[in-house]
Amino acid sequence: MDPVLLDLRGVVARAVDPTDEVSRTAALDGTLRGLLARFPDARYAAAARALFGLPPAAPGQNLTARRELAAEQAGHEVHHFRKRIEPKLIETLAGELLADSDRFTRSPLIAPRLAPVTARQPVVADPFAWEVAEQEVQLSLLWSAIYAARAELLTVERLISLRADRTDIIRAAVTAAWRWAVARAEAISYTTAFAPELHVGELVALAGWTPSLTEAQSSRLTEAATGGATREQFVAHLHGETGLGNTWTEGFLSASRESRHDNENGRP
Repeated sequence: MDPVLLDLRGVVARAVDPTDEVSRTAALDGTLRGLLARFPDARYAAAARALFGLPPAAPGQNLTARRELAAEQAGHEVHHFRKRIEPKLIETLAGELLADSDRFTRSPLIAPRLAPVTARQPVVADPFAWEVAEQEVQLSLLWSAIYAARAELLTVERLISLRADRTDIIRAAVTAAWRWAVARAEAISYTTAFAPELHVGELVALAGWTPSLTEAQSSRLTEAATGGATREQFVAHLHGETGLGNTWTEGFLSASRESRHDNENGRP
């Protein structure tokens, strides 16, 4: 394995043990799988995955077999694919890897790594210890909320990709709005108490892409999610906010239509 790839910031940050080559190799594998799942050129996405040994390729296939399958998926003769298409696919994936690394390099905060604990770790009765524990509590709540929001945002994108029923997509989008608003509330709480130098918007953006909102719209969603509000309470708080709801849900659907139009016209 090329050590340059194992030293990429995005790979090191995802590794359970950054000092262990096996751990970083596993992180690289996961990173590549994620990037190939979101390959920017839909026309050649299946071909790129096959070339790198992911479905539709079968486990254990050698490069020759994978290349033949990739050429078939791309709709090209094998020689033309190897000479003309394959280098472009590799270049695109390399660019995605570098962009991923750059995002981690510029990230204001990285999720803390957890290690197994086999014995109780009591907090000493001391103001400093209490403050440290409270900061860890707030940090854990922040990352819990960010990952919960990410899960729901991914669910929305998956349903859109599956061309699921519009009602199901909108229901998922509302859940994502709730989780995103909770994450924003936790980000505000954490930065206010412990990290005023961090930007709330940058922290929440770690969860994933969302439709563009005004500051007032973002604040309205956050207000509806504060205080441990459930999804039902969140929806009730926003009853009658039709414009805000349309901005959020239609933002996903219109972005999907634009992406599909670009792909159908041969643009990555």
